[in-house]
Amino acid sequence: MYRSLCNRSIGPYTLGGVTHPRFDSAPAALINFASRALTRVNDRRLRPLGLTFAQMPVLVALSKTGALPQKELAVLARIEQPSMAQLLARMERDGLIRRTPAQHDRRVSLISLTESGLAKLTQVRSALFETNDQALRGFSTAEVDLLLGLLNRLVDNLDESPADSPSDVTVTGPASADDHASVRRP
Repeated sequence: MYRSLCNRSIGPYTLGGVTHPRFDSAPAALINFASRALTRVNDRRLRPLGLTFAQMPVLVALSKTGALPQKELAVLARIEQPSMAQLLARMERDGLIRRTPAQHDRRVSLISLTESGLAKLTQVRSALFETNDQALRGFSTAEVDLLLGLLNRLVDNLDESPADSPSDVTVTGPASADDHASVRRP
């Protein structure tokens, strides 16, 4: 349905000296569309577990690092502070995380997974694999490897942006890239 709506002319744009006929064929637009579609499908699959896809970076990060201050968790999960505060409030309400005062500074809360949060995390793996399988249907192993390599380079390029680099935050025990994107090979 989306493609049929986008077949209307959105206007030309130029990328790398090449003029393209429509905005929806720009790499950033296609990546955005794919991201939204993946989020929608993952949310549908996670709903029966009482979870959303937006919670996954927090659950994965905390499962790998243990308790973290909210500021470090926001950096590690790549979530802006205001959004992180709202997300954590919902997750605490739902019994997925707990906040405890830090020993070194009682003003700082450490965020950690509850037993319920950890149990839910173990249940989501198959749902996320199903989405990856659906998205990568018809791709060869070489195409999946190429796609992953290109997407990782794209993320690295965007992470190099000096405007976005949080120089005052140190993240302890970062999760590996494999922890954030589970992909089964076809």
